[in-house]
Amino acid sequence: MSISSALSNALSGLAASSRSAGVVSNNLANVLTEGYAPRAIELTTRSDGHGGGVSIGSVTRNVDTVLLNERRLADSNMAYAEPLAGFSTNLEAEIGIPGQTGSLSDRFARLEAAFVAASATPEDNIRLADIALRAGQLGEKLNTISDHIQLERVRTDEQIEQAVGFINTKLEQIQNLNAQIANANNAGHPNASLQDERQSAIDALAEYIPVRLTERRNGTVAIYTPGGAVLVDGKPATFSFTASNLIEPHMTVENGLISSLEVNGVTVAASGDRSPVSGGRLSALFEVRDELSVAAQSEIDAIARNLIERFQQPALDPTAMPSDPGLFTDGGAFFVASNEVGLAGRISVNAAVDPEKGGDLWRIRDGLGALAAGPAGNGSLLNAFKDALTDFNAMASGGLGATQRSLDGHIASLVSKVSHDRLTVEENLSFATAQQASLVEIELQNGVDSDAELQRLLLIEQAYGANARMIQTVEDLLDTLLRI
Repeated sequence: MSISSALSNALSGLAASSRSAGVVSNNLANVLTEGYAPRAIELTTRSDGHGGGVSIGSVTRNVDTVLLNERRLADSNMAYAEPLAGFSTNLEAEIGIPGQTGSLSDRFARLEAAFVAASATPEDNIRLADIALRAGQLGEKLNTISDHIQLERVRTDEQIEQAVGFINTKLEQIQNLNAQIANANNAGHPNASLQDERQSAIDALAEYIPVRLTERRNGTVAIYTPGGAVLVDGKPATFSFTASNLIEPHMTVENGLISSLEVNGVTVAASGDRSPVSGGRLSALFEVRDELSVAAQSEIDAIARNLIERFQQPALDPTAMPSDPGLFTDGGAFFVASNEVGLAGRISVNAAVDPEKGGDLWRIRDGLGALAAGPAGNGSLLNAFKDALTDFNAMASGGLGATQRSLDGHIASLVSKVSHDRLTVEENLSFATAQQASLVEIELQNGVDSDAELQRLLLIEQAYGANARMIQTVEDLLDTLLRI
């Protein structure tokens, strides 16, 4: 080997060590940066006629694509479970559990106790006033639960609009990064930082919609959903949704009174097995708005219907006409089965027994249609009302089954179902969270290892020193030749 070859080799070694040190320093600087993939420089033996040395290749990102895809799916599953668990928890808290003051069960128990006390002393107006009070409180509790469900739908509707805006922003960002990466590849420029930024954008998108990636030329990627929707492939998809300022129980996607999801101008199912975007936060929000909330409203409406019909049954009150409302009314009117949707939000106590609305308390004892007060000691109607409240019957609607129960039993069945649903979704959330945390931990282990990087730095330092020594030796040899 000639002296010039030795000098060339040493210079290439210095350049490689210098470049390697830059890569290591960048890794160490980003050891806590989320979404950063460790870099490695490609060094190969130089074989271009210079007699040896080292050739510096490209800087590559070390990414486990299989693990990354699994972690993104775990992100989607966890983000899907969170809104479902939140809705079920809030609904259970609003209905309340048996024995809890102010719960639906507690309001019913107080009304039942008021009827028992009044039937024993029908002449006591204080007892009659207590019935009116407790009946009003029970009706108001049903109103409150119904209002809560509809408020949840409105809030979820707003969250859907925000989610759609976020998704569109991320899709545009990913497409722009695709273009920048392709341009950098064509020009031979490094683009690892652009790929990090694109990975972070895809990670954020995956929380809302599950994604699958396909590598394209020049480092670009196409993004699809497991359900087959094209999100990015040459151009980004466009999601459309319009939020509603007010949502009533009768408003659904099916009747067109609230907005559905559109992708590139085509209406698509936002949740369920046939949905192309099912599995992330977006589909969970639609499920809360269009399925869970609607089902919960149906159940609470069924409870309200059962309560109204117990006091609206024929021959219960001899003073009432067949079309007259009972103690509980549909917004003051006679309840008709075809108008059940939203009934829990409209149920109220008959104005005929409410002194604040011009009614008289004695009508609870003597009949809602009575024109004058009857014998104060006659408790027959009070006993009939009490029996109507506690008699066993089957629900005419809802999903609580056809088992005959007292109203208290129907309410207990509702509470049990809501609690069971809450436990189920919380278990799903717990599992999804644990799975996601486990994959994140594995991913972090594959990230920047500061100990390994420092060891590499020591080797780079030694290599740099050795190559510098080689240059010094060549200089000494040349000086010797010149002296000779």
